[in-house]
Amino acid sequence: MRHITSLVRLAGGLTLAGVALIAGCSASPERAGHDASEHSDSTLAAAADSIGPALERVTAAELRARARAAGGRATLVNLWATWCAPCREEFPDIVRLAAAHRDRGLRVLFVSADFDDQAPQVRAFLAQHHAPEPWLLKTGDDQAFINGIDGRWSGALPATLVLDAQGNVTAFWEGRADYARFEQAVLPLLASSPAIPGGTP
Repeated sequence: MRHITSLVRLAGGLTLAGVALIAGCSASPERAGHDASEHSDSTLAAAADSIGPALERVTAAELRARARAAGGRATLVNLWATWCAPCREEFPDIVRLAAAHRDRGLRVLFVSADFDDQAPQVRAFLAQHHAPEPWLLKTGDDQAFINGIDGRWSGALPATLVLDAQGNVTAFWEGRADYARFEQAVLPLLASSPAIPGGTP
């Protein structure tokens, strides 16, 4: 996992200011790995310019409102970043979950914690993985965003919340999960919660 708290921009890339790193992601947003795959990222970014929707910037309050208005029996919110290896590793499982249970009332909201200037790479990644819309990007102060999402969130990525049809958080965790865990968190809601008519994903 990787914390987004107190991320600061430096001339040579990104670093953490006063935040301890815990196992999972690299000490910086994988700039070394990004450099090695820069050509690939550029190609994907160019492709994303012609396919897929634009990113929507959201604050914590806007995200919570969006989740409450999703209109499904269950809404899974996944907070991730392109530089977070565990985020990338679990991403296909969430996309598969969204496709498997959409007709039963599951809505999935992916929210990138990348910097704004990484938007082309974010869109490229989402397009490559056929992520469901909307495509969301965190905006505003990191700590305010963290505080506004859930009191249990330390800022580590990835982080996942599951909400019922009324917008109540029924599950929360930090760190990578597999398909079985995601499905286990949403199935009870899909079986028992009434969908809210007129909601929009």
